[in-house]
Amino acid sequence: MLNTVIIEDEKPAYENLVSNLADVASDVQVVTRLATVKESISYLSQNPPVDLIFSDVQLGDGLSFEIFNHVSIRTPVIFITCYEDFLMNAFEYNGIDYLLKPVEKKDLYKSLSKYRMLERHFSEHQPFQNLIQQMTDHKKKRLIVRRGTEHIALRLEEIVLFYTENKVVYAIDHDGKKYLADHNLAELELSLDTEIFFRANRQYIININFIRSFKTYEKVKLHIDLTLPDLNHCIIVSQEMAPQFRDWMHNA
Repeated sequence: MLNTVIIEDEKPAYENLVSNLADVASDVQVVTRLATVKESISYLSQNPPVDLIFSDVQLGDGLSFEIFNHVSIRTPVIFITCYEDFLMNAFEYNGIDYLLKPVEKKDLYKSLSKYRMLERHFSEHQPFQNLIQQMTDHKKKRLIVRRGTEHIALRLEEIVLFYTENKVVYAIDHDGKKYLADHNLAELELSLDTEIFFRANRQYIININFIRSFKTYEKVKLHIDLTLPDLNHCIIVSQEMAPQFRDWMHNA
């Protein structure tokens, strides 16, 4: 039996997928339906892994990629969405296929066949989960940034923080140099290693290796002190993100 989880916030889309699965594969069992990023993080972090995940990309409380930033899983994912915009992101998050809504039976059958083919191939040569581990471990090492007319391949480990100002995103390196980044913070957040980088608030993403300390601010928030001298930035973690930040620091 192929145990699956479906992450989908629209009930008609969920019911259509379940119906189509029943028509194209008799051995697929849907263990549960998850409807939000928050619910998915909670479930996947507390329950045994399933064989396969079907996941909508755009959920009511954010992109499903956020789930896989917060939960370390080895389960392959078939992403489902109305748009092609997220195609490249999907393959950075255990994605083995990408289906457009409304999902047709023939496309669903092809995706399941692809899963079975990969599973069969890797069971003969190496564990299937090794493939997912390799995909998960492939993290971006450099980022192309700009300084004047020069394009620079900056190592991510050298970046202290990213911040946005007047709709422009900047990166500051360990020498205090400032660069222009061509991605917004949401795009950067999806591509960065979450063990190293944390989205402190709507304006900042910070590197854990340059955090000197943090302290309580206005009773419920946190003030971050970075190691870079003369850094003229006041970085505050919101009340909502403070517990997550503490866990991130303590588990580093």
